Amino acid sequence: MHVIVGITGGIAAYKATSIIRLLTEAGHTVKVIPTQNALRFIGATTLEALSHNTVDSDLYTDVESVKHVSLGQEADLVIVAPASASFLARYAAGIADDLLGNTLLVTKAPVVLAPAMHTEMWLHAATQKNIQTLTDRGVQILEPAVGRLTGDDAGIGRLPEPEDIVEFALTKISRQDFAGKRFLITAGGTREEIDPVRFIGNKSSGKQGIAIAIEAAHRGADVTLIAASVSHVPPEIQKVLHVQSAQQLGDAIDENLGSCDVLIMAAAVADFKVLNPAANKLKRSELGDHLQLELVANEDILANAVKRIKTQGLSVLTVGFAAETASGPLQLEELAKSKLANKGCDLIVANNVANGAVFDSDTNNVLILSQTGRSVATEGSKRLVAAELLDVINDLQSK
Repeated sequence: MHVIVGITGGIAAYKATSIIRLLTEAGHTVKVIPTQNALRFIGATTLEALSHNTVDSDLYTDVESVKHVSLGQEADLVIVAPASASFLARYAAGIADDLLGNTLLVTKAPVVLAPAMHTEMWLHAATQKNIQTLTDRGVQILEPAVGRLTGDDAGIGRLPEPEDIVEFALTKISRQDFAGKRFLITAGGTREEIDPVRFIGNKSSGKQGIAIAIEAAHRGADVTLIAASVSHVPPEIQKVLHVQSAQQLGDAIDENLGSCDVLIMAAAVADFKVLNPAANKLKRSELGDHLQLELVANEDILANAVKRIKTQGLSVLTVGFAAETASGPLQLEELAKSKLANKGCDLIVANNVANGAVFDSDTNNVLILSQTGRSVATEGSKRLVAAELLDVINDLQSK
């Protein structure tokens, strides 16, 4: 997707660098159009380095290319952050005497503004009238946050966090190809109690499963997330079931499987549990130098779900995840094929976790295999991987 990031003059202009980074990491092509006043706060070199594109700010250079027209026509989304009070007034009045103003009048793409200014300026009747005018025209406004402003002042007018701006903008333009579909998604890692204090767990952060849940919700799906030992779930995901153990996760799937269209098992589920967890904390002084635990296998939740789907004739597309320690891409593919056959699910998403490379990372490198023989390799941010996976799911459901 081609995204224009407009930057206007203000102390919050530096935050635009994080917006650009988040967009490029998600695989989007970013063109930055700062106003001349914005360049007083942040340099063009920095913006070019982050966006991997030249920065345009002057309407009267390279005139023969008519760049304000080409930029506006190529854009799929325009984000202006921060949007100053002066900019809001000029945009509402249709004034186009710089490159950003001209581009905004040309583009047919959705426009998202994130205003930032002092509290009194935001609350002024003129600013509020301009906001209403722009809203009536279909411009999306992310209202300022409440917090510390310049100097010692605090109040409404602070630029929202870059992550919130990007999420807001992408939500507004996401295609709704999963509208009416119900997704049941697991994320995180299960924990099996040893005693009330200790547990057997794994390194899964839940970031990939949560990224899938967010992407599915943005594309119109009704998402239920089963979060295993996940401390923070973004507010976009409204239906969340918190679990700890594999047994609890399996029970949650059993209760919701019959009412979903897609099951995505992104959580890392423990293969074994302690047969007899201690009711009280085990004391080292009483244990000596050795502790022996008797472990028993947990049920294969994904295989059981696939079996139930087939037995009951449910129409549920199933996706499993396989964290493997492979010597390279060829071995990873062989391991993924074996897991796909053993589980019986429609898709398997395999990644190579040798050396713990992807745990708690914001990026991933996966191989998606289907029962039909389709193979898709993708690398990038976990949000980008989520989008690629959902594209594959959409293709399967369309056939």
